Amino acid sequence: MRSRADWAGAGSRNPTAAAPYGWHRAPCLRGTMTDETSASPEDGWSGEGCPASALARRSFLHGAAAGVAGVAGGAASGSGEALADTMVEIKEQPKSRTVPFHGHHQAGIATEPQQDAIFVSFDVTASDRAELTDLFRMLTARGRFLTAGGKPPEVPPTATPSDNGIMGPTFVADGLTLTVGVGASLFDDRYGLSTRKPVQLVTMTPFRHDDLDPSLSQGDLLIQICADHRDTTVHALLDILTHTKSAMKLRWRIDGQRNPERPVGVRRDWFGFKDGISNPSVTDDAQMNQVVWVQPKGAEPAWAAGGTYHVVRIVHFHIEAWQKVPVAQQERIFGRRKASGAPMYAVDENVTDLLDPIYTNDPQGLITPLNSHIRLANPQTPQTAATSTILRRSYDYDRSPNPPELDMGHAFVCFQQELNTYVAMQTRLEDETLVPYISPRGGGYFFALPGVRDEKDYYARGLLT
Repeated sequence: MRSRADWAGAGSRNPTAAAPYGWHRAPCLRGTMTDETSASPEDGWSGEGCPASALARRSFLHGAAAGVAGVAGGAASGSGEALADTMVEIKEQPKSRTVPFHGHHQAGIATEPQQDAIFVSFDVTASDRAELTDLFRMLTARGRFLTAGGKPPEVPPTATPSDNGIMGPTFVADGLTLTVGVGASLFDDRYGLSTRKPVQLVTMTPFRHDDLDPSLSQGDLLIQICADHRDTTVHALLDILTHTKSAMKLRWRIDGQRNPERPVGVRRDWFGFKDGISNPSVTDDAQMNQVVWVQPKGAEPAWAAGGTYHVVRIVHFHIEAWQKVPVAQQERIFGRRKASGAPMYAVDENVTDLLDPIYTNDPQGLITPLNSHIRLANPQTPQTAATSTILRRSYDYDRSPNPPELDMGHAFVCFQQELNTYVAMQTRLEDETLVPYISPRGGGYFFALPGVRDEKDYYARGLLT
């Protein structure tokens, strides 16, 4: 029986010789095989400069996929073009959407949460107010360009590339949003901004059970990068780092993802419970103006109108300990059914997660424990009504491996008109029964700037001028 090398040799000596079943002859020139980046005689190059092993491999795949009819059609064509055509796999391009960059409010807050996120905090190193202004102008220019998608500027082949190329020569918007916020430390004496600090903006301090890591906490500036796919967020992060490294340096970063809705409704976190069920309607302007957006002529500085307080809290989950807890006990810890996400009074696992908990007929917490997570977050009492509504927009993270245990958890994210709303809510949660299974380790408080109104506007213009 003749070997493949014999067939290759026969092909080079007699191009018209019959080939074994499923193999096809095709004109071949050295350097024209686009799916072979390199080859050597040992790899199967024939005497005429044709990669015989690649040809045989491609022909075999073609014959297996197309069957006898495909083989006959390829042989009848007498050309390699038919074979090449059949080997091209046409893939549908991923759908891309563009979230408007300009507006009264920044995108990435009321925007439907994307699949992927990066939260990155910076220490600003700009030497003075003028350089700080230049930094915000640069962030605006990059944000405006990246969120629109397009083709990076062309540069000579020998010059430094104008883009990292992660998304190819032309990148799509892919639902990208950049949300920029400032921390309390930016309002020290470096830039003369102390009198313009948002009224409630403070440095995050530990709650009773927190174990905050200074290297994973605080910051002068926070950028929330969200998009529909991972390559888009990384592309944007590297672009921003490249264009701003002279004015700020990375302090900490946490990457997050949002799991698909399984089976339906709200997504689940790493504990297996549906997260973010109770939220104000982002399409209800009246409600958003009441609980999320800072309003003009209030206690906050005039420049802050249209912005909002932004909380990021990095919460480690003790996954292995949690998995040992019976589901019935897990449900009493959370205050919701695990399968459906519905309140405790709903026993059918197919019940909708849109049902509201009702505590008026359960004053002693016999159905929904008084110290369960959702009941402490919103006890539904007159005394807590003003500090029970926030806009949650959280992500899950996985930084494993990190011996001796998994490092998985929750990048809890929320927006609210008053930071004190969140602080009061989290203070109530100090007594929740979930405490043994979580360990808050970082994050910070920031003020998400008002939106960039138009092409002439830029981030923090009202603050800096």
